[in-house]
Amino acid sequence: MADVLKKGNSSAKSLKDKRAKAAVEKAKIKAAKPPKAPKPPKAKSAGAGGSVAGKLGGIAAQALNSKTVIIAVCAALAVIASVVGVVVWEQTHTDFPEHEASDNSIVHNGVVYVPEQNIETFLVMGLDTVEGATTDSYNNDQRADFLMLFVFNNDTKQCSALQVNRDTITNVNILGVAGDVVSSTPMQIALSHTYGHGGDISCRNTANAVSALLNGVKIDHYISVTMGAVPTLNDLVGGVEVSLLEDYTHIDPSMRKGETVTLTGEQALRYVQIRQGLEDQTNTTRMERQQQYINALYAKFQASMSSDSNFAVEVTTAISDQIVSDRSITQLQKLAEKFNEYAFLGIRELEGSSAVQNGFMEFYPTSESISQTVVDLFYKPKD
Repeated sequence: MADVLKKGNSSAKSLKDKRAKAAVEKAKIKAAKPPKAPKPPKAKSAGAGGSVAGKLGGIAAQALNSKTVIIAVCAALAVIASVVGVVVWEQTHTDFPEHEASDNSIVHNGVVYVPEQNIETFLVMGLDTVEGATTDSYNNDQRADFLMLFVFNNDTKQCSALQVNRDTITNVNILGVAGDVVSSTPMQIALSHTYGHGGDISCRNTANAVSALLNGVKIDHYISVTMGAVPTLNDLVGGVEVSLLEDYTHIDPSMRKGETVTLTGEQALRYVQIRQGLEDQTNTTRMERQQQYINALYAKFQASMSSDSNFAVEVTTAISDQIVSDRSITQLQKLAEKFNEYAFLGIRELEGSSAVQNGFMEFYPTSESISQTVVDLFYKPKD
């Protein structure tokens, strides 16, 4: 695990010499401690939301049984926000870990840590498209607008969640026709899913981008869900009540900032997706609305499941063709049991700054926040 924390996202002076620079940096990392990285180049960016170009084909997916109710909830959380990224990095990574011993322990901020030995990760992706789709091309139009990494500690029986800003600038692999890595370049992490045919290859590319952002931690499993499920999920629980954090009267006169409303399906979609035209158009504030909605939706899901034993089957059947995962039905059932049994420690985010570059929002997490997050989620103090 300590080797994982050494890995960094090397920045190039420009996108033109990115490949050559990456090769040089890779050689330097193997030979010695990496030097302070230069400022990253202007990164490739793309806006959130919008219509999906081209005709999308449907994906057939099996509905999960009632034991997978928590997975259904996670899928709900993903699609909700999926509908739903100037300062640059002070440096791409610090000289972290500060010290590594033969037992894989590290010293961070004067404290000795050792790797957690029984960690499992599960990445939930929400895609900015209405339908699940794959294409014959090695590119697609489905961006990962919502990213949440669940970290299960199988020893302590605890689960933590990290929500990753879709505008985060990090190294993303460019894939060739066969799905092989052709090159790597810094861009919004949401774009990682647009490489590949929109199925498992695209999901794994996004998982790899999240891994690169977090200094190379392993992403074990993933599930992606499209935004088309949001109205369905919202209405299945009878609507979701929230106090509006932003004013949407330019779209819907009934959605005035500060008012408490029970959102219908399409209103819920607008609330967690739209940021253009709002007073604060950053993804950071949209993430606040997403988390607010997720908490309220989860409470309604719990109530619905308590009163209707068939509710989970109804939910998963309704959105089953909008899910892509590397897990089988049985494996998802085991993950669902963990969501039920483990203590949930809450949702955290990386700290950083947002800036508009070339007309697009970009988010730059601080290296210290990345390092501290990795320590908190994947290490423990040495006895």
